Amino acid sequence: MLIVFACGPKKEAATTEDYGTPKEEAATLSGGDVIAQGESLVKASDCKTCHHKINKIIGPSQTEIAKKYEFTEANVKLLAEKIIKGGSGVWGQIPMSAHADISQPDAEKMARYILSLDGEKEH
Repeated sequence: MLIVFACGPKKEAATTEDYGTPKEEAATLSGGDVIAQGESLVKASDCKTCHHKINKIIGPSQTEIAKKYEFTEANVKLLAEKIIKGGSGVWGQIPMSAHADISQPDAEKMARYILSLDGEKEH
């Protein structure tokens, strides 16, 4: 279970079970809310060990990822799968660790946040 910390009592991050399918979730939550949730999930994860928001560390910066991929539903799903399963070869030979403990809905929120970093809106 993932807990997102904020001022006040602890709150669980919303999951697909809370809002239905991802498309229904996007309709239920405003885009900014989903992106804010994704940002919280990224900040609470180990992503920052390899991916800085602006600067390349071990892997590309989150902003470089946003610039490489259009902000589409297909790319949200692609990046969510990469977050969960890991991989290598797209940005070099250093493999990205798998994160099997991250749910598909949470990985999609994280991907939406990352894809928003270049200012592009989802289409």
